Amino acid sequence: MNTRTPLVAGNWKMNGNRSMAAELISQVLEGAGRLGGVEIAICPPFVLISQAVAALHGGGMVVGGQDLDPSPSGAFTGQTSAELLVDQGCHFVIVGHSERRTLYGDHDRRVAEKAGAAHAAGLWPIVCVGETLAEREAGDTEMVVQRQIEAVLQDNGIALFNRAVIAYEPVWAIGTGKTATPEQADAVHRNIRQHMSERSSAIADSVRVLYGGSVKADNAAALFKQEHIDGGLIGGASLNSTDFLDICAAAANSLC
Repeated sequence: MNTRTPLVAGNWKMNGNRSMAAELISQVLEGAGRLGGVEIAICPPFVLISQAVAALHGGGMVVGGQDLDPSPSGAFTGQTSAELLVDQGCHFVIVGHSERRTLYGDHDRRVAEKAGAAHAAGLWPIVCVGETLAEREAGDTEMVVQRQIEAVLQDNGIALFNRAVIAYEPVWAIGTGKTATPEQADAVHRNIRQHMSERSSAIADSVRVLYGGSVKADNAAALFKQEHIDGGLIGGASLNSTDFLDICAAAANSLC
């Protein structure tokens, strides 16, 4: 039986300002108070993290960063360390998002370094994995996803996933309006667990695996009802309080 607590994490990406953040957080907090059985996180741009943490204080939601530099400190202009995120009050941090991989050159080993640095600092890394359309059409989805996870496992060991989350986000379904069918997504999630079970069946069963890839209010329930999908990493829909709360409600109802 699946006893994993669903998680919905909103990735605001490079969107928002102080007034938008105040209004959106207020609306989400009000609606989230009526939900139970789901963990909710928001990941705003770095400059809005302290505002978000202050606004959510005592509200039962948490804040995450969108990326980090694996170095603890030093002469790395423009970068943000895990320690800085912890100091700001973050609980999660996203690593290996497809946009970081494709636009900024975050290769598998770099993602593994970031996951390890986040974990060592006390953050829960949300480790993103996923294939391109060409890789899916070539039948390479499982190979690509396993390779991406294996890099993290080889660098950090399976124990990291006692305090980490995986997000499967097919690159071809991010911001395109396309989404994997619930069955397609669940098949990849199941394969992720099977791969991890080679090292620890207990951790494979307990780790939360989110789906990210054009999750909307109208498809969330069908996705989250799948056996191996434990919530979502939400992009554009997290910028609309009504849509985001509907997705959170679908996650809260997924274990019913």
